[in-house]
Amino acid sequence: MSHGTPGPGPAGEEPEPTVRLPTAVDPGPGPGGPEHGAVRHVPGPGEPGGGRARRFWSSRRIPAAVTAAVIFGLSGLFLYDLSSVRAGRKGMYWRTKLADELATRHLDDVWIILGASVCAAVGLWLIVLAVTPGERSVLPMARRGPDGVRGGLDRHAAELVLRDRAMEVSGIRSARAVVKRRRVKIRAGAHFRDLDDVRRDLTEAMEDAVRQLGLARAPRLRVHLQRVEKGA
Repeated sequence: MSHGTPGPGPAGEEPEPTVRLPTAVDPGPGPGGPEHGAVRHVPGPGEPGGGRARRFWSSRRIPAAVTAAVIFGLSGLFLYDLSSVRAGRKGMYWRTKLADELATRHLDDVWIILGASVCAAVGLWLIVLAVTPGERSVLPMARRGPDGVRGGLDRHAAELVLRDRAMEVSGIRSARAVVKRRRVKIRAGAHFRDLDDVRRDLTEAMEDAVRQLGLARAPRLRVHLQRVEKGA
């Protein structure tokens, strides 16, 4: 039997080219593996095993509204006063008084220093609001895949979940959870069983609960357990 290249068909037609179809099976290392051109998904930021996830940015509605209202009101007031002066009317007393005070007072005057300090503090506050993300009550969650939805978990809801999981541990009478971006603190009281056994079960339950929260960055866990009286 010949194993050469097939020739034209009986009607003179050219043979169809051979096409290699993609497969859903990962060939793994070796021939046809990653070193031979196979592409593996690399976890990105915010994915399990990835790097740092970005926090959610606050819209800063209240500071923006207050700043816009103050600027709008002062601008309208100055514009009205200047228009009145241009029309031949007398300027407002407060503006002429302010202009005279600024022209006659020295820079080392107490009121000048106080006013400059207040303006500098307000400006610094606005800069901090502009360059910080805010939304500290929302914890970024890990994405599932490169095109996964970016989600967030409310900090108070996470605290309630961890507290309920802690109360399910045998021997726990009271529990309180404090969740922050970098750490989780659990305070609990046990009224029966050995403290070492309760602490071990509580730590395992909390580690599993924190992992199930699906946060982009796993926080450090700290467990504080103490003995409480049954009637307390």
